[in-house]
Amino acid sequence: SPAGMVLSVLVILLLSVLYEALKMGKAVLLRRALLALPRSLSQEALTEPQEGGTDPAQGSPSVMGFPTFFPRWFRYHVGQTLFHVVQVVLGYMVMLAVMSYNAWIFLGAIAGSTLGYFV
Repeated sequence: SPAGMVLSVLVILLLSVLYEALKMGKAVLLRRALLALPRSLSQEALTEPQEGGTDPAQGSPSVMGFPTFFPRWFRYHVGQTLFHVVQVVLGYMVMLAVMSYNAWIFLGAIAGSTLGYFV
């Protein structure tokens, strides 16, 4: 029916827009994750000092920022992973719809991708 086709095209268009929005969100999350990393990733900055160590060059983990940076970076990484999974699922759903070889569905996917990239 014509109404079903219009609804199908609109759903594919919205899925394509959401796919592009997720791509953008993933890039923003990556930038924030990179800013959350400590400046130095050398072994000295990542290892914890020995208990009762008196060497002032080592410093305490709270001064070096290790406990505050690692969990924040890890949360960003988990967020990026979830964004990636949702993006892959949406991409496959749009691909399967386009593989129906329906010109209107194909145009809906192209229009949604264009609109999502533009916005």
